[in-house]
Amino acid sequence: MTESKITIEASVTASIEKVWAYWTRPEHITKWNFASPEWCCPSAENDLRIGGTYTARMEARDGSMGFDFQAIYDEVVEPKKLVYTMSDGRQLVTTFQSSGDITTVTTIFEAETQNPIEMQKKGWQAIIDNFKNYTENN
Repeated sequence: MTESKITIEASVTASIEKVWAYWTRPEHITKWNFASPEWCCPSAENDLRIGGTYTARMEARDGSMGFDFQAIYDEVVEPKKLVYTMSDGRQLVTTFQSSGDITTVTTIFEAETQNPIEMQKKGWQAIIDNFKNYTENN
């Protein structure tokens, strides 16, 4: 079986230092880490080191469902790259590239098999678009 990889990307009008901080600090993660206005991220923890744990609580705003997204860091290269393995064993790589006042955030991850790839891509792209909007407006 061939692994399917999904790539999402956003070009953010902000310095790489600001982008890194807003991507990695829990007080910012909770403001952008959801795919639609019906969802929220009420809490996040981020132990930003190899072997450290990333946890984000994802919940429907109406309280009807929720889950904890968890991962363990495999590589941390501040402010350029993060690699982690999700709790289901899939790996994710996020890179940060600066060009003037634009920082491009690119995430590549292994698709899961329960949902269609296009659905996964749209959901994750919506989250990175929320990140872009939050970072540029705060």
